[in-house]
Amino acid sequence: MEEIATLGGGCFWCIEAVYIRIPGILSVTSGYAGGKTTAPTYKEICTGTTGHAEVIQIRFDQKMISYSQVLDIFWHSHDPTTLNRQGNDVGTQYRSVIFYHNSEQKEQAIKSKAESAYLFKSPIVTEIAPLPHFFEAEDYHQNYFANNPNNPYCNYVILPKLDKLGLKL
Repeated sequence: MEEIATLGGGCFWCIEAVYIRIPGILSVTSGYAGGKTTAPTYKEICTGTTGHAEVIQIRFDQKMISYSQVLDIFWHSHDPTTLNRQGNDVGTQYRSVIFYHNSEQKEQAIKSKAESAYLFKSPIVTEIAPLPHFFEAEDYHQNYFANNPNNPYCNYVILPKLDKLGLKL
């Protein structure tokens, strides 16, 4: 059975590159969610005034990977203790957020957040909220790491993250 998760953990290029390598993940789509602007563009998102976060929408096979496992990867793939920031990416568009699709996902997200707190020295600041609407990002953001292997951001930010998580190219 297929399920959908929508997560924000900083730059969507980074977390997309992580999840696309996980068995049971059927697809990963970069996009925007959580703001007030309808059909936002990347240029608008970068201003930090839309209220949207850069997120990924993950379609996964529940027979191969559970929502709980998807969340466990989420906690390990970014720093959920920094408010509106991941490394040098700063602004509300880079916030840590779990947008749930139903009450079961909400309960699992709250539980997972509490159970993962011990992993970090500082409190987790990840927002847990209902998904109001998901807006797919522009085509050039999709599968960014694979399509732009020589980009300095990919080499200096994404590649070390994948190595740290033990995810092969």
